[in-house]
Amino acid sequence: MGSLRIRNRGDLEFLNENHIILLDMDILKAANDWGRAELVSTPFFVLFGVAFLAASIGFWQWGKTDLAKAYVIPTLVAGVMLALIGLGLFFTNRSRIAQSEKAFKEDPGAFVASELERTEATLVEYKNVVFTGIPIIITACAVVLLFINLPTWRASMITSIAMLAVILLIDGLADARIDHYKQQLLYAQQEMED
Repeated sequence: MGSLRIRNRGDLEFLNENHIILLDMDILKAANDWGRAELVSTPFFVLFGVAFLAASIGFWQWGKTDLAKAYVIPTLVAGVMLALIGLGLFFTNRSRIAQSEKAFKEDPGAFVASELERTEATLVEYKNVVFTGIPIIITACAVVLLFINLPTWRASMITSIAMLAVILLIDGLADARIDHYKQQLLYAQQEMED
């Protein structure tokens, strides 16, 4: 690999200015890429919500057994919850993309610091809620299934497990994306400090 020689102090300043401009473009691109990836991911909540709603309608129309009839309300509730989660996250992330460019242009250092703080808080939330709380709730639902044989309880617990598995799947991918974004922010912060 070749070496970079700087002829005079003016060349060094020019190199540093270009480096900062490239770094600025990279971190803004990373923020927008993360936001767009979230916009692609959140409709999956809505898609699964619609699937649960369709299942509810199916159980309502064609369910003949007590257990099939017991699925109507739990799948309806799960479908509505997943759809609302997806829509809420979609609109939140869409507005965040527009705000991030404005905040970045105002003060890149403050933008990176605030995004780092937000990503760290989100990662802690994912660890506590998604990767700890949801598995505990799934386990509790499975235990209830072992001891209670009433159709309403069985349908509710099975639907809860399915809904929580969907949340775990989608948020597991979101956790990986935001962790990658955090690493990019840390690199940008380090480069700004140098």
